[in-house]
Amino acid sequence: MNLLNLWNSIESYLFPVLETSLEEELSIKEQEFVRVCSVSELENHIMHLNWQGVGRKPKDRLSILKAFVAKAVYNLSTTRALIDYLNSSPTLRRLCGWESKSSIPHESKFSRIFSQISDLNLCEQIHKSMVIKHCSDHIVGHLSRDSTSIDGREKAVPKLLLSEEKPIRKRGRPKKGEEPPKKVRLVEIQPKNALEDNLKMLPISCNKGTKKNSNGYKVSWKGYKLHVDCIDGDIPVSAILTSASLHDSQAAIPLAQMSNERVTSLYDLMDAAYDSPEIHQFSRELGHIPIIDHNKRRGEKKIFDCFQKRRYYERSTAERVNSNLKDNYGGRNIRVKGHKKVLTHLMFGIIAITANQLFKLVL
Repeated sequence: MNLLNLWNSIESYLFPVLETSLEEELSIKEQEFVRVCSVSELENHIMHLNWQGVGRKPKDRLSILKAFVAKAVYNLSTTRALIDYLNSSPTLRRLCGWESKSSIPHESKFSRIFSQISDLNLCEQIHKSMVIKHCSDHIVGHLSRDSTSIDGREKAVPKLLLSEEKPIRKRGRPKKGEEPPKKVRLVEIQPKNALEDNLKMLPISCNKGTKKNSNGYKVSWKGYKLHVDCIDGDIPVSAILTSASLHDSQAAIPLAQMSNERVTSLYDLMDAAYDSPEIHQFSRELGHIPIIDHNKRRGEKKIFDCFQKRRYYERSTAERVNSNLKDNYGGRNIRVKGHKKVLTHLMFGIIAITANQLFKLVL
């Protein structure tokens, strides 16, 4: 079913049936929740959460998955706050699949299922399926790439533990004609590797990161960095979570590989942090035209021509998605620890944003 037919089905049939069954009108947030659950097709992705033929049959798996979507849609900070909201909202509780307050599972069960979802990378699979189903058949004009800081609640891993051991060499200046071996940069290796290999090479531990803000001042944080690719219409199509200390350019090629499997795009838009010959070349090898702000370093800054400048303005798509995730869909409410759980928490918000923006294209 295409988006237009799905929209008509939800608006013309599903909402009236639900309102008749619940005996009250759905609020704007409840309608948004129903749309997100409909377009994400959660029921098609819970096979590994269901009974596997051993032990007691599990219950409430789909309902709990819907509840975590509601947590992102309603921008709730904790699972405890989610349970309290379900207890106070009969409509949302019944939309998730629980008829009474006593049917809502204990907080520990929510946490246990969240761990299973994280271990299975279920949210990444749901998001990938949404993007391929609704965006892969269309040619995308602009693919905007950017990153944003994610505050973590765990202890930062010391820098000494993350760094590789340097080879021991003699003290003093090297002999004439003798040069120390040049360290191979990550962006030089990545174009030759498959996506899975490149993802394994990226650091994922919680640590400290520093970057310049929009005013030119350096800001630091402890946690992670979320790298996102977005297309026209403010639709996120790919996301990677890494250590906060990772430079943006080192996640660009894996992100490009991931997006290339999901959508067909024409222009790659990136800021000066991604200005690297390897990234330019890889973009061209994918059949794209890279428009990357020039990093002058020690030379003169290159200026875009009028056509490139106009297209580069579209890069604000990624900034709007990052801002929307943080302000409205739980990006600032990180209460879990560990890379997998933090990524799962963020992906519920990205799933909600993707579903909402897909429907806005229909309007």
